[in-house]
Amino acid sequence: MAVPAMVVKGFKSTFPIMTAMERARMEPTRRWIVPTLGMLVAGGMFVPAPAAAAAGTTYYVDSQRGNDSAAGTSAATAWQSLEAVNGTELKPGDTVRLKRGGSWKGTLTLSGKGTAASRITVEAYGEGAFPKISGRDGNCVEISGSYVRVTGLRASDCRWAGFEISGNLNELDAVRADRNISGVHIMGSRNTVKNSTLTGNNRMSVNDRGGDDDSGAFGVLLNGDDNLVTGNTITGSYAPSRDYRTDGAAVEVYNGDRNRVTHNIAHNNETFAELGAQKGRTATGNVFAHNVVTSSRKRGSFLITRGARHAVGPVKGTVAVHNSVYLPARDTIGWSCHDGCSAAILKLRNNVIVVGGTMGYEDGKGADEGGSVYRGRSIKFKLGPRSIVADPRFRSTRNLRLASGSPAMGRALKLEPAWYGGAALARDLSGRPLPSAPAAGAYQK
Repeated sequence: MAVPAMVVKGFKSTFPIMTAMERARMEPTRRWIVPTLGMLVAGGMFVPAPAAAAAGTTYYVDSQRGNDSAAGTSAATAWQSLEAVNGTELKPGDTVRLKRGGSWKGTLTLSGKGTAASRITVEAYGEGAFPKISGRDGNCVEISGSYVRVTGLRASDCRWAGFEISGNLNELDAVRADRNISGVHIMGSRNTVKNSTLTGNNRMSVNDRGGDDDSGAFGVLLNGDDNLVTGNTITGSYAPSRDYRTDGAAVEVYNGDRNRVTHNIAHNNETFAELGAQKGRTATGNVFAHNVVTSSRKRGSFLITRGARHAVGPVKGTVAVHNSVYLPARDTIGWSCHDGCSAAILKLRNNVIVVGGTMGYEDGKGADEGGSVYRGRSIKFKLGPRSIVADPRFRSTRNLRLASGSPAMGRALKLEPAWYGGAALARDLSGRPLPSAPAAGAYQK
């Protein structure tokens, strides 16, 4: 689907806005399945149903000195293979520990169901590098269960996803993923990815000439609903593309509703966030708040979304608030809301966006925008209340805190917690509560 040539002179050929979601042929069909919801919500946060606590068994896995014939219940009697774990019915309170410095080829399959009080936990033990799972024969870690927490693992060079979550109410905490098509792929609901490092997930699932179908290089791919992606570092989601020159996204949302992407640091990705949905499906109410986005690449963008005239639109109710963006190259754009933009499609508040190209683009009735500071070569939208074009005076090109005298200080519009995805997320990137007269951008100081 062509981009309107009026967006930026030469934009169509040098920086196609349409990227991953316009392909009908994205690896495999099952990735677009969104499970049925059933959740409890209080104050904008997800509250798991109460459950009884349970004592569990701890299992150990050592790729170098383990033995699958051993008991597996101590470091001295550790198992060796992932198959030993996969063949064990994990129950609430159980823990699986993989030895640091170890490496495995294959897939760790986690189908057990924990409870809110007694999660199933997968973690590292010992000293050395993160336990690493790799291999192109399958995804490295597949979580189809519920209340499973995975921490301290690395998933590298896997078939499609480093971590694939099709279950609900699971958590990835301080994991690493690299060299995958998608570092994390979430099809389930009410899952959390936090404090993790997703770097160089720079492979394409489709990369051929013609067909407008190249796709891949995702830090996080969200096909599910009500998930939280917070406190992560996402870099290098960027790959050569025969159709688009380059492609990739730190966070891609397709057929996912009400996801919250907050307090992340993103560097050198093609796009920070891109959204779309199949006809008959939605990607409604996704929130992007308090993220810092920088890049030294020749092209890039912060946020791309679509109206009803687009093949993967309309994407309704997207909110982008208190983000700080610095993309200095000429072939860049802050945000784009096209093919039928309106306030129902995109709302922006209190952002600081500096680009070397176009600060933002809207067509149709235009986005609902305000309280922001912009700087760039051109502007293709109408500034909203309290928004200005000015130098925001970042402290440096990599430190997007505001220097003294910044016009972003005190410029932001006061917002209710729902704008941020809940009261617990109404804090700046460093954890400070928002004052009564907040600054625009991800940082208050």
